[in-house]
Amino acid sequence: MTKKTIKKLVDKHHDLVHSESLKVSSHVQREEDDWVLNTIMLENVSVPFKYKRKKLYRSLKGQRVNVTYYPSKETVAGFDIEIMSVVRIKIS
Repeated sequence: MTKKTIKKLVDKHHDLVHSESLKVSSHVQREEDDWVLNTIMLENVSVPFKYKRKKLYRSLKGQRVNVTYYPSKETVAGFDIEIMSVVRIKIS
């Protein structure tokens, strides 16, 4: 996607956020049914970013990435936890 396309998406979907060149400090992949659930943590950000893929992917730890995501909440053990639902992730 080009910067112009990303800008159109962000303008159209007001909750959508796009960040560039963020460094991945942690990347965990685990199987969930037919999907692989990916969770990444970014430097200087205390909220996990989650997305699903159909197969395992190489580790993104230490890479710089461009991420497009929605802020979201997930309930764990009765507590609401803030997460970011990733729409698009790409190594920058």
